[in-house]
Amino acid sequence: MPFNSKTEIDRILAALGDQLAAAGSEPLDLLVCGGSALHALHLVTRTTKDVDVVARIGGADALSRPDPFPPALAGAITKVARDFGLKDDWFNPGPASALDFGLPDGVLSRAEVSHYGPFLTVRFFSHYDQIHFKLYAAVDQGGKHYADLLQLKPTAEELLAAARWSMTHDVSETYKSEVKRILTEMGHKDVAERI
Repeated sequence: MPFNSKTEIDRILAALGDQLAAAGSEPLDLLVCGGSALHALHLVTRTTKDVDVVARIGGADALSRPDPFPPALAGAITKVARDFGLKDDWFNPGPASALDFGLPDGVLSRAEVSHYGPFLTVRFFSHYDQIHFKLYAAVDQGGKHYADLLQLKPTAEELLAAARWSMTHDVSETYKSEVKRILTEMGHKDVAERI
């Protein structure tokens, strides 16, 4: 079952929160990016099939890798998948490796916070931070990520910040050349010349 709206994503995440409560889980605070976050902020209207978890948030807003998921969360994910006819990996730590290289400065202060009961808090990437991840993904994979980036209508300064950040994740000249190509294709040759 694909997610087509914030309402659907909220319904599924509320069910996940209910399952965590039933399992006696510790409270979880998670940072999420991707299509579900785009829907949560009403930024993009395409279909998405999963929720991409970047990080787990601990005391003093310390970020750590979310994988492997705690047993209570893994069990809750399986039950929600069964109840709603979702893929087994509908809730996944796919982008967690980005944490190894660092997230954009201030990402938590910009995130939109949603509570799904007392045991699940989800912080969705902001518009600004989505631009960072979508530029990186557009260079790496193209397709829907490039389309998302265009829909986000980034400013030149947002693209410059995103390009500089993304190049800390891939320092190769090949990557830099591809960033410049995409920026130029988007009509931002001026930004491409500044990186």
